[in-house]
Parts: sequence; structure tokens; C-alpha cells
Amino acid sequence: QVQLVESGGGLVQPGGSLRLSCAASGSIFSINAMGWYRQAPGKERELVARITSGGTTNYADSVKGRFAISRDNAKNTVYLQMNSLKPEDTAVYSCNADVRGYSDIYYYRYWGQGTRVTVSS
Repeated sequence: QVQLVESGGGLVQPGGSLRLSCAASGSIFSINAMGWYRQAPGKERELVARITSGGTTNYADSVKGRFAISRDNAKNTVYLQMNSLKPEDTAVYSCNADVRGYSDIYYYRYWGQGTRVTVSS
């Protein structure tokens, strides 16, 4: 079994910064892509940023230039550095990872439980 645990959420003022972390643990042979999604109240979940095992990234247009995704493959951890935060960034942020276990042939997508980010003065 694989678990993803996020940390780093909280309350921040507009213009501030936060860094989210998501650590994967368990029976992990390899991890392909990892990503961050968010869901604001009353809205559908949306992709924020994604990073492949080789380091290729893609971002939602709304966060380009403000957010940066990175990963530490040795720690099975993905990060999301969020700068110049806006009230519209308020949401529950969840990470996911495409993981192959030692007994698996295929990759499976696992999700964390989410961490709340509130941007407000």
C-alpha cells in the first residue's frame, strides 16, 4: 500500500508565500508523474501543476509565474512553492502520484487527503 501525506497549508495574507510538501511512502518501486490539484468551495477540482519523473513541468495558466513545482526523487516527495498568493488561490490542495509497487506491473494513481490553503487579510 502507498500513502501520500501533504503538509504546509495554512492561512496567509494576499501577496504572501507558502510551500506545500507531499511525501509518498509504502511499497514503492518507482514513481512516474506527481502533481498538485486544488478544489475551491463550489468549484470542480483543477490541475495546478504537474512534474514528470524527468523533471518536465506544466502549470495551470492561473498560476504560471507564481507557483513552482519540484520533486526530490530520493525522498519520494513533491513540493509546490506558492508565491504572490491571491484570495482566489484559496482551496484544498491535494497531491497525487503515479506509483508502481514492487509487486505491480502497472502504475496506479494515489491521492493524498489534502491540505487547506486560505489566502485572506
